[in-house]
Amino acid sequence: MTTLYQAHLAILVDRYENAMAHFGLDAIVLASGEKSYYFQDDHTHPFHVYSGAQQWLPFSLGAETYIVLRTGEKPILVWPIRDDFWHAPNPVPSGDWQQNWNIITAKKTDKWFGDLPKKTAWLGPQPMAFAVSCEGLKAYVDFAKAVKTDFEIHTMRQASLRGAAGHLAAKEAFLAGMSELDIHLAFLKASQQSAFQEPYPGIVGLNEHAAVLHYEHKSIEPLGNSRTLLIDAGANEHGYASDITRTFARHDDDFNALIQDLDTMEQTLCHSALSGVNFRDLHQQTLIGIATLLREHKICALNVEEQLSKRIPQVFFPHGLGHLLGLQVHDVGGHQIDKLGTLSMPDEQAPFLRLTRTLAENMVITIEPGLYFIPMLLEKMQADIPQHGCDMARIEHFLPYGGIRIEDNVVVKNHQPVNLTREAFLSKL
Repeated sequence: MTTLYQAHLAILVDRYENAMAHFGLDAIVLASGEKSYYFQDDHTHPFHVYSGAQQWLPFSLGAETYIVLRTGEKPILVWPIRDDFWHAPNPVPSGDWQQNWNIITAKKTDKWFGDLPKKTAWLGPQPMAFAVSCEGLKAYVDFAKAVKTDFEIHTMRQASLRGAAGHLAAKEAFLAGMSELDIHLAFLKASQQSAFQEPYPGIVGLNEHAAVLHYEHKSIEPLGNSRTLLIDAGANEHGYASDITRTFARHDDDFNALIQDLDTMEQTLCHSALSGVNFRDLHQQTLIGIATLLREHKICALNVEEQLSKRIPQVFFPHGLGHLLGLQVHDVGGHQIDKLGTLSMPDEQAPFLRLTRTLAENMVITIEPGLYFIPMLLEKMQADIPQHGCDMARIEHFLPYGGIRIEDNVVVKNHQPVNLTREAFLSKL
């Protein structure tokens, strides 16, 4: 682990020294951020560290922590100390990582930035007055974040293992007839985290709730006829996320057959996540796959070409295929095609696509096709698309099941992608 981290740090130093040379900077300060408070309250919002600062350390950063970078020098970690009997102490973590750093401790009132050079840029929230404006710096460093180091991939593999353990526990809770809340609690216990530590609020939807893409509620009442569970939940390892979705059916029926066929399609897409592939092409391949499933399962009688021309697949699969994954669940730079910040935005064929880049080795992405029975979209289809070819009686049959999403986290490679999620589930069997 030490060797992986040291190699990771060397890559970051090189990236940021190149940025300083490009923009003519003498130093860059990365700020973790400060805690914020609820209105008229002394209780803070859950704290999320700025990813650019978290990337540098092999442990979870807290608020009011700063990193100072200067060319040719060890990075400086400015660690916050405070006189506080209300909270637990926050010592600097021990470990071999310290040999690569200069560490100073500072109270909030200390002027630790007093000797910084004039050409110092700031990345993070709440910039201080001493920092110079440097337009383009954030885009310059964000672009490189998409390609993960071996240390980052190792950390995300650990997050995947914990996430997979949680999903298996959630499945057992579902089969035992538990409520959405109890299923979520089972996930949290098995993945060894609290709800505040999740990389994103876990989605737990039974039956029709599985058709709500970001279903945010968790019913405390068990259902007498829970037939479907869709759970989209991950784990956090030192700021790095896993983002996993599984759909489970209680009965071996025609909806379960639809789940199995979507799962097969999803794995084919994962195998296609190779260097040089444009992610837009993978999304288009997904639309073709959805159209094929709709026809094979007698949901839509139109052939694939007719479905595509009438945008039928988008009725059942309205979101994008996936996104970059890392220190943020929807990691930065998904629409950015160069260091200068040039953007390639989604088009009307896939307006919600979060990744439009050409894939490169060691990017980590999600692959998450879905097939949902969403009343609002189905009503719109009937109103706006003449001769849609869909069997509304069969759709009525599937409405109580909600929908399906299968999501894996994949490391892009030149020849054979690495599926962190499938590896994690295999290790738990």
